[in-house]
Amino acid sequence: MENSGLSESRPRKINWFRRKYIPKGNGKLRPLGIPATEDKLVQLAVKRILEAIFEQDFLRCSYGYRPNVGPLHAVDKLTVKLQFGKYNYLVEADIQAFFDNLSHDWLVKMLQERIDDLPFLRLIQKWLKAGILDTDGKVIHPVTGSPQGGIVSPVLANIYLHYALDLWFHNVVVPRCTGEACLIRFADDFVCAFEFQEDALRFFDVLGKRLGKFGLSLSAEKTRVIPFSQHFSPGKSSFDFLGFEFRWGKDHKGLPHVMRRTARKKLIGSLKNFATWCKENRLLSLHDLFDRLNAKFRGYYHYFGVIGNFACLQLFYFKALKILFRYLNQRSQRKSYNWAGFMQLIEQFRIEKPRIVERSKTRSAPSVA
Repeated sequence: MENSGLSESRPRKINWFRRKYIPKGNGKLRPLGIPATEDKLVQLAVKRILEAIFEQDFLRCSYGYRPNVGPLHAVDKLTVKLQFGKYNYLVEADIQAFFDNLSHDWLVKMLQERIDDLPFLRLIQKWLKAGILDTDGKVIHPVTGSPQGGIVSPVLANIYLHYALDLWFHNVVVPRCTGEACLIRFADDFVCAFEFQEDALRFFDVLGKRLGKFGLSLSAEKTRVIPFSQHFSPGKSSFDFLGFEFRWGKDHKGLPHVMRRTARKKLIGSLKNFATWCKENRLLSLHDLFDRLNAKFRGYYHYFGVIGNFACLQLFYFKALKILFRYLNQRSQRKSYNWAGFMQLIEQFRIEKPRIVERSKTRSAPSVA
């Protein structure tokens, strides 16, 4: 048990969160809770304290919102484990509205495992129960959940799933499996791989009950057991994780290899977002427009520029240029460019071309521990 070092001599007033909705990839809206500026500063301090206490406890399978790791680390680790491990079956799971449904009571119990500073815990409880000012002017007082958008929410989510899922998987599930088993989690997105089908089915049967104990539920449409092995019709089975589609294929030497490409839903969503951006920024000066465009392309390539995904990068690039061409010709009542003139403009401003950013790895099997 640890003292947080952030005790308060008097109760602190907590401001309302302001509700903001952003589009999700499936056409729905994701609710965010934006804290006031003064609360952001305190949340940042609390976040650093929680990281200092719990970071040493988090398992290596957890990659979400932690120092020095990110989604691409989770994608890379999952690729290595599937490529070189003895895994043949996957449990692909989706937690419904995780941030809206985590139990305040359970979260406080989890925090008390490592923290005995009551004023510090009460401060976190006040944030959890703080009113949320919705877009219609009504104030919502939640009884469960942690507002997405709050600085401290990601680390609270990690703590919650560390106890609800990670420790249970490694201390209970893995020892009872007859073959190899692994878990890779980024925030509330996770994939579990198993060597034998009976282990995967047994885990699938109890996963919902385990999460239900902590107030969480699985999406029936998005939770499934799938065969995923070079021995089961390569290319026929696939799954999505963190914006990538994983499938078995063959490399340039004809050897079985786990292939990754941009997930179709993610590609479509990125192009829709790009079209919205072009519409909102088409009246900027060309210099500013193309500077921002290059920054967007660089960010896209740095995430999706993994080995084997060049075709999808090219597809995004050419479709994005067609969208940009359409909106640049809406800057005035007259058509400003034909395609040849537009391509000259692209060359003039040295628009970032698709490229693979990920470094090549050796073919030898690394450690998959």
